[in-house]
Amino acid sequence: MFDKDFLWGGATAANQYEGGWQEGKKGISTADCCTRGSKTEPRKVTYKTKDGNIKADNLFGMEINDDVEFGCFEGYDYPSHRASDFYNHYKEDIALMAEMGFKCYRMSIAWTRIFPNGDEEEPNEEGLKFYDQIFDECLKYGIKPLVTLSHYETPVGLVNKWGSWSDSRTIDCFLRYVKSVGERYKDKVKLWLTFNEIDSIIRHPFMTGGLIESRFKPEEFEEVEYQAMHHQFVASALAVKITHENIPDAKVGCMLTKLTYYPYTCKPEDLLEQQQRMRQIYCYSDTQVHGEYPKYLLQMYKNKGFNIKMTDEDLKIMKKYPVDFISFSYYSSSCVAADTKGLEMSAGNTETAIKNPYIPSSDWGWQIDPIGLRISCVDLYDRYRKPLFIVENGLGAKDTVEADGSINDDYRIDYLREHIRQMYKAIEEDGVELMGYTTWAPIDLLSNSTNQMSKRYGFIYVDVDDYGNGTYKRSKKKSYDWYKEVIATNGSSILDD
Repeated sequence: MFDKDFLWGGATAANQYEGGWQEGKKGISTADCCTRGSKTEPRKVTYKTKDGNIKADNLFGMEINDDVEFGCFEGYDYPSHRASDFYNHYKEDIALMAEMGFKCYRMSIAWTRIFPNGDEEEPNEEGLKFYDQIFDECLKYGIKPLVTLSHYETPVGLVNKWGSWSDSRTIDCFLRYVKSVGERYKDKVKLWLTFNEIDSIIRHPFMTGGLIESRFKPEEFEEVEYQAMHHQFVASALAVKITHENIPDAKVGCMLTKLTYYPYTCKPEDLLEQQQRMRQIYCYSDTQVHGEYPKYLLQMYKNKGFNIKMTDEDLKIMKKYPVDFISFSYYSSSCVAADTKGLEMSAGNTETAIKNPYIPSSDWGWQIDPIGLRISCVDLYDRYRKPLFIVENGLGAKDTVEADGSINDDYRIDYLREHIRQMYKAIEEDGVELMGYTTWAPIDLLSNSTNQMSKRYGFIYVDVDDYGNGTYKRSKKKSYDWYKEVIATNGSSILDD
């Protein structure tokens, strides 16, 4: 079985789960401006032009020809405004997590609940009180909160004011927020993450960094993304410093999207392509763990002619305050090749790659590869020799409520069982140091890829559809009792069968 201190639990993000988007004087985040999408329709972002027109543009490929003001407007459907309504159900939801036996609950604080516009001098007391209630409820049941400071929730006020993370002034705004929550919750939260999937600023720059491509020359924008990344690296390091000063026994980790690639063939060209792709993933954690830029990333800057503004003081800060552990999301793997012509492509977590013919796919096209999780754990641990924490792993699927109210999600049980088994092999056979495992997600919430409820992940069903229709009643799926038994037996219930 797993170690007695292993942290079992589940993970959510405020913008996908909380709702209550204007309750308690909360401000508007980048996620709040995003409409619902689907498998065929992209999510859109809403904004007002200089002449007062309200428009929406593709979240993942905005083409804005004006200095617009982002916001929320009548006539558009913003699913995050209601999400799963945790804001009004938190006691019930945390009680359900406690009944499952959770040791840990990974969640995020909505930055705009604490600093509504992002640049205020003083925090919003109503927002602080809300999370006091959340943490108190968790601690009542012996659940340790693992808190992400920034999970796709950049204040739109900073986006409209100066382009958010493209401007170094955002660092000070973020650190004011970090200092406020660290001081407030120092006796309640000991585990922290700085930026969720910090690497994703390259793949969806608006959600992660509030970056607007059309505000820059086309040939400049990639450099802008890496400049914003640098600002987040400095902010992350200073967040480690501030959190350790406020909470001496705290542990602060980074978080990356673990995209695991296999070469499509044994051709040297495909292996080289796989190596280069993995470097594109590891460069972010390399920087946060080792406290300095890897030479290969600096060489890429040089080769592309990038002039990333970084001071000597920035580099000293990054070196002095590396993270304590590495957390990551893992859902699937995929293949890469030097030449993709004629090869079948497959969807994945924020990316599309070559389909692996040897493994199955989910309803959304994400390939299911439990062994890939073991490979990922070994790669990360061998590279960093620091504790790992799997903070996202789960299966998005369509769930059917039977006539008797039951939800027989055996497919979710099968997915999680095999991933946990491989995770255990990484510990027992490969010597990986793993702190815990929080599934995405313990309860149904909005899928980030489409902003839909119908792509469900939870052990707990939420009675609401993609359009916000429903009672929001909570009910247990078959996987609820299964995961409860896994935790109660510390994994032995699935390791011995």
